[in-house]
Formats: sequence, C-alpha cells, structure tokens
Amino acid sequence: MELVQQYSGVFHIFIVILALLTILCLIRAVKGPTIADRLVAVNMMGTIVMVIIAILALLMKEDYLVDICLIYAMISFLAVVVLTKVYTGVYIEHRELQEKRERGDQAL
Repeated sequence: MELVQQYSGVFHIFIVILALLTILCLIRAVKGPTIADRLVAVNMMGTIVMVIIAILALLMKEDYLVDICLIYAMISFLAVVVLTKVYTGVYIEHRELQEKRERGDQAL
C-alpha cells in the first residue's frame, strides 16, 4: 500500500482531469449533433465514472467501492443497450415514414 500513498497526488490529479472530462462528455451528450454522438457520450461518462470510483477505492482503501464499481458497470452497460435499442426503433420508424412520403410524392 506504500505505492498507493506515493502516487496519491497523481491519483488526485487524475480524478480532477476525469471530472473535467465528464463535464465535457455531459456537454456533448446534451448538445451532440446526432443521437449516436449522444449515446457515445453517455457511454463514455459511464466509463469515466467507473474509473473515478476505482481510483477512490484505492485512495480510501474501501473494498466495497469496487463492488459498487462493478454494479455501476453492469447498469451502465444495460442503459447503453436500452438507449441503442430505442434509437434503432426511432430510426427505423423515421426511415419508414420518409419512404412513405417519397412514394406519395412519386404517385403524384
């Protein structure tokens, strides 16, 4: 555990950098030009939060934080899968509606 104490300052710097990256991902998730960009940003935020929790587990010497990190990983994965499924459904509906409009324009 001496190694963790020696690198404690580095871990704190990493946490600050990761927090800033999380804020940037949040901005991309809200502002993103496409839904795919938003999905990637949400997935990246989940990954960054897991890394922050893992670093905190090392710094605080609390084993239960690793369990929380694993549970968060599973929930984050499921959330991205569900959001992707919803996006795929919306995309298919939008494409079918667009095809119907094109067929209607050609009939005229």
